[in-house]
Amino acid sequence: MTKDMTRGNPTGVILQFIIPILLGLLLQQVYNLVDTMIVGKFVGLDALGGVGSTGSLNFMVLGSCIGLCMGFGIPAANAFGAGDESQLRRYVANSIYLCAAASVVVMAVVLVFCREILTAMHTTPETYAYAYDYIYRIFWGIPLVMLYNMTASMIRAVGDSKSPLLFLAIAAALNVVLDLVFILVFHMGVAGAAWATNLSQGISGVLCLFYIRHKLPIFRFRPGELAFRGQEAARLLANGFPMALQYFITAIGSITLQSAVNSLGTTYVNALAAGGKIAQMLQCPFEALGPAMATYTGQNVGARRLSRIRGGFRVTVLLSVIFAAVYVAVAWFFTPAISMLFLQAPDEALIALIRQFLLVVGLSSWSLGLVNGYRFSIQGMGYAHLAILSGVTEMVARVAVALVLVPWLGYLGACLGSPTAWVLADCFLLPTAYWCLGKLRRQLEPASGEQDGQHLAGV
Repeated sequence: MTKDMTRGNPTGVILQFIIPILLGLLLQQVYNLVDTMIVGKFVGLDALGGVGSTGSLNFMVLGSCIGLCMGFGIPAANAFGAGDESQLRRYVANSIYLCAAASVVVMAVVLVFCREILTAMHTTPETYAYAYDYIYRIFWGIPLVMLYNMTASMIRAVGDSKSPLLFLAIAAALNVVLDLVFILVFHMGVAGAAWATNLSQGISGVLCLFYIRHKLPIFRFRPGELAFRGQEAARLLANGFPMALQYFITAIGSITLQSAVNSLGTTYVNALAAGGKIAQMLQCPFEALGPAMATYTGQNVGARRLSRIRGGFRVTVLLSVIFAAVYVAVAWFFTPAISMLFLQAPDEALIALIRQFLLVVGLSSWSLGLVNGYRFSIQGMGYAHLAILSGVTEMVARVAVALVLVPWLGYLGACLGSPTAWVLADCFLLPTAYWCLGKLRRQLEPASGEQDGQHLAGV
């Protein structure tokens, strides 16, 4: 089922679209969360720290792949908003070729250099073996990650955010079962958690493929539309590569910060491992703003309804503040109960560290909402190269925290890493977004009267 986001109240349209994305992100986090919970409960704290310490590396590699796929969805959303179904299908075809090639190259590189990367991150001796066993096997699932995210991105480009959620829900339930079977029955340890994640991710991708083939006639290829085309591939890469690079650059800062945290000792590594997993769940509403605004902005650019984009900015601010209030409330009241999902026995000192991390991050989480809403809007308007600069500011901030605040303030300094990065990124993103909108308006106003609704091939 497709959905036109170029009409209707922006708040209602974005909310209707964002809820399935939010639930989907929550389910996607269930993959890693369940891994961490079961590993912490049944394998031990060192195993918990090992899985958690790979989070920034996981984000760098898989996040870059996901960013590439999300970027590919923007030209598709432009074509759908402009009513050009043939162009939409050509983008889908070329996305398939590019994702297949990228998955093979990325997987080969990270598998070869996995040990060297973990060593460079100063992974603690107690957690190193667990970290390697987990992340090495996770990297074998890169083609499956690309499969799901590419197909889900194309489905969302035509306004359907509910179907990918359904398929992810099925995969998440399967992941829980496979985790328990592989770890408790077959005693595969952290490697079993990784294989469970990969298999579940692959099934969600296959379900998306089946849905596209049988339920979305708009994606049924006509003669000649499956051919590789340099023009379409170039535009896909112009949107996808900056988004992937943005994730990559941001993750470099996270890896630097993780390396600094590793030097604090196993207790702090374990606290941030558990706290980080909880934070990823609580931050899903902010992350959902990104793809929602990319699709919303992309469709409205394609339809030349630029006045609606400013309304989308206002919705981003409102939702960011609301989500931040919920984040802080959950962290304040429920951290002890949630922390016990990861621990074999109560540990008051560890729980206090987890709570400190969640509250520091939660009080600044509104800035994360603005980062995602405005960054993806800039990409949806066709200025993906500018959005990269926000990733650079985040990287610089995290590196500065790792080099200055962590040695000076210790654990509190580590807690300030992400908030510092988000606020600095916002200082760049907010004025840039309004500048891009003004520039786009000036470009399109002379032709808007006679070309309204036509495809923007050059935006």
